[in-house]
Amino acid sequence: MSGGDGRWHAAWLPPEAFGAVGARRVLVHGDGLLVDTVFAEVAGACADHGGHVLRSGLADAGEAGAVGVDLVLALTGAAPLPAPAEAARADAGTLGDEGFLMARAGEVTVVLADAPPGLLYGLFHLVRLGAAAFEPGLPAQPHRPALRRRMLNHWDNVAVHPVMGQVERGYAGGSIFWRDGRPRRDLDRLRAYGRLLAATGINAISVNNVNVHATEARLLTDRLGDVAEIADVLRPYGVRVHLSVSFAAPVVVGGLTTADPLDEKVREWWAITTRAVYERIPDFGGYLVKADSEGQPGPFTYGRDHADGANLLAAALAPHGGVVHWRAFVYNHRQDWRDRSTDRARAAYDHFAPLDGRFRDNVVLQVKYGPMDFQAREPVSPVIAAMPATRLAVELQVTQEYTGQQRHACYLGPCWSEVLDFRPWGPGGPSVAEVAAGRAGPDGRDGGLAGVSNVGGDWYWTGHPLAQANLYAFGRLAWDPRLDTGAILDEWIDLTFPPSTTGDPALVRQTLHAVLDDSWRTYERYTAPLGVGFMVRPGSHYGPDVDGYEYSPWGTYHFADRDGVGVDRTRATGTGFTGQYPEPWSSVYESLDRCPDELLLFFHHVPYGHVPHSGTTVVQHIYDTHFAGVEQVRWMRQRWDRLAGVLDRALHDRVAGLLDEQLRSATEWRDQINTYFFRKSGVPDAHGRRIH
Repeated sequence: MSGGDGRWHAAWLPPEAFGAVGARRVLVHGDGLLVDTVFAEVAGACADHGGHVLRSGLADAGEAGAVGVDLVLALTGAAPLPAPAEAARADAGTLGDEGFLMARAGEVTVVLADAPPGLLYGLFHLVRLGAAAFEPGLPAQPHRPALRRRMLNHWDNVAVHPVMGQVERGYAGGSIFWRDGRPRRDLDRLRAYGRLLAATGINAISVNNVNVHATEARLLTDRLGDVAEIADVLRPYGVRVHLSVSFAAPVVVGGLTTADPLDEKVREWWAITTRAVYERIPDFGGYLVKADSEGQPGPFTYGRDHADGANLLAAALAPHGGVVHWRAFVYNHRQDWRDRSTDRARAAYDHFAPLDGRFRDNVVLQVKYGPMDFQAREPVSPVIAAMPATRLAVELQVTQEYTGQQRHACYLGPCWSEVLDFRPWGPGGPSVAEVAAGRAGPDGRDGGLAGVSNVGGDWYWTGHPLAQANLYAFGRLAWDPRLDTGAILDEWIDLTFPPSTTGDPALVRQTLHAVLDDSWRTYERYTAPLGVGFMVRPGSHYGPDVDGYEYSPWGTYHFADRDGVGVDRTRATGTGFTGQYPEPWSSVYESLDRCPDELLLFFHHVPYGHVPHSGTTVVQHIYDTHFAGVEQVRWMRQRWDRLAGVLDRALHDRVAGLLDEQLRSATEWRDQINTYFFRKSGVPDAHGRRIH
């Protein structure tokens, strides 16, 4: 169980990563499906590395002796506890369903958990620590997840979509679940995927696209068995399956003439259908819904609002303990570009803030972290601070739609860390992570963290081998948003490239940090400047097209003219978007002098000669950052060459080729952006560099 079978990359779970566990004498104590998984994982590791594993605590087995073991993994409720575990129990306290305690009891390392999921997460924490978990000075430390629901959303289509293909915004090959309208049924790979998720702490996934088309709608009814098969494979790793559903399902697959959420027949249909889901999948997580957004059906058709729609599904799920994730990504995608009073950034707040307090307790409003659409730089969405009586999940995009599409190395951990640590009410208030965890209000309304998956059928899972770091970082930050993203990167490096498998471990670590540490900001430097966003090629969203969306209905404008650039979102003279924020940020963003440079053009339309905090004019800042971004990518490419002959050749060559493409693309971004603003402004580069 400790390694793959050669049909896919082992990522952060290669056999070598289990060496410290697998070389020891281990006792697994407890019962349950996930404890069976723990035992199988340890047994596989011991088979690889020469250790030995015993099992105790089963109803028919009694207690196996713990004398002479090096490691005990035990459930606190599986009495009697082995002596080392009993000795550590005083430090455990209440660990909850997913928490665990790691401690030393004499010469023995002990992992204690109150429930099987905690024991599984404790095992994978042992793997992360390696030999350090067996050092005499290891302090007793409880570990509990900060967020209860840590979820990945797959935008996978069952049937190939004529525009978006098998996976919408997928950059790592086909779906691992579906192929050409049918289940893929590569159950071994699904099992390996479950292991990877559990090892980072992810405990939920949705298995189909939020844009629910005709074939996908049937997963709720006559194709439910396909979903159940996935759930059966992932269950031993503590991963619960959710399903994206169409709000119009009663019409599309149920044969009703309406999907009105206040219609009694519609309510009955959802109740009966949901009951059938739970009869087939008892631990089913719930529904994910995109409604009244970008053409998806919703309650607006019937004169109802989002609370009416979400509460309909919540009522059907409530008897079974399920939740509905209702996405707040709702805006006018048929905007008149001539109308400067309409602002896409305002839309989610305008739709949802007035509904605070009207959603049922098992509704989770899923809010994109920024008000637009996963740009390399956006402010945090004001919705996150506007709905204290609603459970909120923060949505991140692991798939790199607007950050290089897994052709560019772009480690997003630092971006997400900034978002999760942002304090909407100022330095003394709770953070975004605390809002998502339910700790920002008096009644503990937790929502969790959701990420749009970057996984596909590619051998490396994520297309770009280094994009694995984003998937790993998402899971680790969902477990503990306070983690240092550099330390997370160290974990991923040490697990994915174990020292015994590389020619120079120190060089591997140095080089990967050199390539990835600043890669998000590097990407920001050579693409859209100062928070303005959306200067991408329409449709594919890859590569520069400065005016590609400027006269479109999508509401993604930069308003560059001969005098200046940026969107006026102030209360005084613009769209009033700054007024959606609480203080102090409302005043900070309103003020041209106080607004952070990286968001300047998101909130203000300024002359090219305006001097922000950086000390150079806006147009010179654009020139400087775009020239610098290309040079940073060139340096990344050169640094990577040092690992030739040190890493697996196929992996090295894949990354080298992708860095070549990143350098080509960054150069194109630099030349198009700089040329565009030179021609608009007529201001030459102060350093005399070539602009076309």
